[in-house]
Amino acid sequence: MLNQLNQLSLAAEGRYATAQELQLLKDYFPTVNVRLSAYQKLRDREAEIIEKVEVRMREKQPHIFQMGDKDVAEMYQRDTRTLLRIALASMLIEDLDRLRENLLLWHQTIAKAFKFGHISALAHKTMPEIIEQFLTPEEYAVIQPILILNQTVFS
Repeated sequence: MLNQLNQLSLAAEGRYATAQELQLLKDYFPTVNVRLSAYQKLRDREAEIIEKVEVRMREKQPHIFQMGDKDVAEMYQRDTRTLLRIALASMLIEDLDRLRENLLLWHQTIAKAFKFGHISALAHKTMPEIIEQFLTPEEYAVIQPILILNQTVFS
């Protein structure tokens, strides 16, 4: 939304915005309360979400956090906390482009370099089924595009 507003500001400089340009605001503002509600619910349950995702990941792949003789669960928790917070901020302001360009591609590069891409892939595959438990269908609908983007980047 912020990028879109900035682009609208630049495009409409010195003139009134067109009906088509104003449509983005008409589409966004009715969802603000739902976005805020989803954001607050997930923010307040962050630790529980991360723990449930970890448990589900271990059910699917019991040794997912073993890299040689090292347990990397703590690294998973730290990275997932950061990614979840940024995903929620992106959902709040409806800005998939910033999420994709600034964070996901960077994290994907790091995950490949340090060979933990399989952990990120499973985390982002598992995350939607856990997050959905905490939200109404309307709230889940506003976070779902972010979750799908995360899955796509990390698969």
